Amino acid sequence: MDGNTSFIIMPVHNMKNALAFYRDQLGLIEAWREGEGTVAFKLPNTDVQLLVSLVEEGSPLTAGPGFTLSSADEFYAAYQGKLDFLGAPVDIPPGRLVIAKDPAGNTLQFLSVRHSE
Repeated sequence: MDGNTSFIIMPVHNMKNALAFYRDQLGLIEAWREGEGTVAFKLPNTDVQLLVSLVEEGSPLTAGPGFTLSSADEFYAAYQGKLDFLGAPVDIPPGRLVIAKDPAGNTLQFLSVRHSE
């Protein structure tokens, strides 16, 4: 795998409560946000961010690592049949994302960022 750990995903069911905890109680600083459903926080002494993401009840997403790769599509093709993917890569605002589960059912996210030309 050619990627770097770049975020830790924290799926939540209530963003207001999550912000009250991570921002107000823990004092984490917001790095960026995407609409009302995703907020990234800076973590101390690392470039890894905590990515708080609003999910619906019953979502298969779990807390887990996120990796930035050169190509989510190439990763998906190379590991097809070797990893338990939740689906094919999808477009998200910064690029392409594919999600897999480990043998215990924990989710791992693999992102390739689209670079501006």
